[in-house]
Amino acid sequence: MHTPATASPDSSSAANTSALRTENVTLSWDKHVVSTDLSVDIPAGKFTAIIGPNGCGKSTLLKSCARILAPDTGSLYLHGHDLTHLHTKEIAKQLALLPQSTITPADITVEELVRRGRFPHHNWLHQWTKEDTRAVDAALSAASVKELTHKRVTDLSGGQRQRVWLAMVLAQNTPTVLLDEPTTFLDIAHQYQLLELARSLTTQLNRTVVAVLHDLQQAVRYADHLIVMKNGSVVATGSPKDVISAELISEVFNITVRTTLIDDQLIVIPTELPVPNVAMMQD
Repeated sequence: MHTPATASPDSSSAANTSALRTENVTLSWDKHVVSTDLSVDIPAGKFTAIIGPNGCGKSTLLKSCARILAPDTGSLYLHGHDLTHLHTKEIAKQLALLPQSTITPADITVEELVRRGRFPHHNWLHQWTKEDTRAVDAALSAASVKELTHKRVTDLSGGQRQRVWLAMVLAQNTPTVLLDEPTTFLDIAHQYQLLELARSLTTQLNRTVVAVLHDLQQAVRYADHLIVMKNGSVVATGSPKDVISAELISEVFNITVRTTLIDDQLIVIPTELPVPNVAMMQD
């Protein structure tokens, strides 16, 4: 059984429990309307995973929460404060984003890039402090890139670069962390290491983590809270055990599955897959 998306929450009560909140927002990308009248609550201190098929609006929602994408209509709130009224630097002290695509400056080293995560905490009078050094060292270690400190980022593999950018996000040391498809390019060991790290941010440091994920098994295993999207709308929200069902997955992803429990972990098993017709590829 899944919980359908509900109407816009009461602002006064939601602000006390939500790290991020959207109220009746319309979101567009490249002059194309992606979502209309979208209202979501992202609980503070929890790991929220946004799932859904390609093109359903997951990344667009995440970008709007980071104020990278302004809504056409509606309101966005960060810890109860209207995002449109917050200075960019103040937002950067409260929220960090690991985007899908990154642009690496030429010849920059791993350490130099990760140090940029400390910029929101500086001003023109601020000198580099021991706290900055500690934050950078901790981020390098947490992302398992300490041994790459002096290497140029452009010389690294795709997976290594992804972990370096994650380290920069961690060095920013914000209460809320947004991750847009963070396991891209990572081998399976580093995928689970990243997700364990994300969950530890919530359980040990009471941080809020929001991640766009494509792997349903990983989303169910690690997330406290799910937002399920289809065609720009939220079709279900809640804890994985309350939300995920074979019926919901079939409805959202257009695939027939069954679900089972193994060692108290929910497993999703496809039972009917479309068979592509490749005969036309013959000469």
